[in-house]
Amino acid sequence: MIRRRHLITGAAIAPLAVPHRARAQAARTVKMGSLRLIHSMTPHFYQRFAPQGLTVEIITFDSPTDGKNAVVTRSVDFGGFGIAAATLGAAAGEPIVVVGAFCNRGMGIVSKAGSELRTLRDLRGKRIGIWPGSTQEVFILDRLRSEGMTVRDITAVRVPFGEMHAMLQRGDIDAYVGAEPGPGLSLSSGIGQLVEYPYGTAMGGLNMIFGTSEQMIAQDPALVTTMLRIHRQASEYMAANPREVAEATVRILGAPRGAVDNALGAQNVEYIWRLDETVVRQSRTYAQRMLDLRQIRRLPDFAKFLNPRFSNEVAAAA
Repeated sequence: MIRRRHLITGAAIAPLAVPHRARAQAARTVKMGSLRLIHSMTPHFYQRFAPQGLTVEIITFDSPTDGKNAVVTRSVDFGGFGIAAATLGAAAGEPIVVVGAFCNRGMGIVSKAGSELRTLRDLRGKRIGIWPGSTQEVFILDRLRSEGMTVRDITAVRVPFGEMHAMLQRGDIDAYVGAEPGPGLSLSSGIGQLVEYPYGTAMGGLNMIFGTSEQMIAQDPALVTTMLRIHRQASEYMAANPREVAEATVRILGAPRGAVDNALGAQNVEYIWRLDETVVRQSRTYAQRMLDLRQIRRLPDFAKFLNPRFSNEVAAAA
C-alpha cells in the first residue's frame, strides 16, 4: 500500500553546501519508489545531486512487493526494494531489471529481553514474526537449514515489519526477523535482545536493490545512467555522513533516534550502489535458495534480470 508521496526539494533535508551537479537538462520529474525503512533512505538525498531541471518525486511504500509492482506497472520509474520481491517478479516473467545495489544488511533476529531465546536453535517451537515474501524470510529459512532445522520447527507468524516491535513487547510473538529500525528500536528500548544478525550464509548481507523496468532501459537508457549516478553520489555521501542520515531518518520517517543510532552505530545498515560481481553472485545464490524452498518455480533469466551495464558505466566514469 502506498502511504504517502512527496517531492524532494532542497528543503526536504537539512541544508548544506550543494555539490557540483551534472550538466543541466530539460525539466523533468522522475518517480522513485522507496520503502519506509532506514535502509531505504537514499532517495531522500537524491535531489542535491540531481542535474538542474530534474526533480525526483519519492513515492513511499510499506511493502517491498508493492514497490516492485509499481516499477513493473510503471507507476514509478525506478525503485529500491528487497531482492526477494525482485526475484519473485523476475521468476514469474515480469519485466523487472536490477541495475544497481541499494543497501546491504538492515536485518535482525530479535527475541524478548531476558528470555532464554539467545541462539537460533532456541527458537524451536516458538512464535516467530516473519513477513512472507520478504528478503528476511529467505535469510531465516536458510539460517534454520544451516542449523539442521526447517520452518516446521518454529511457529511462523505473519507480521508486517512495522508491527514486530509492538507484538514482541505485548508478548504476541516470542521473537521476530525484522528490518531496521525495528531491531534497533527493540534493542535500544530494552524490550528486545539480539539473537543474531543473519549474515553468515553465502548470501552475505544482501538485502535491497535498485530496480527499473525493461521498458525504461529500452526507451531511455541515458536516464538510467543519470539516476544510477545520482544514486551513487547519494550513497557515498550517506556512508560518509551517518549523523546527517540519522537526523534525516528521524525527521522524515518519524523513527525514534535511539533506534536509528543503534542501527547505524552497529553498522547494521550499509548503503551501497554498485551491481558488482559480489552482488551478482549473491543474487544468483539467493534465487537458487528461493527455488530450493519452492518459493519460485524457476530461476529468473539472469541475462535480463541482472544488468550491470549501467553500474559499470558509472564506475568507469568516476
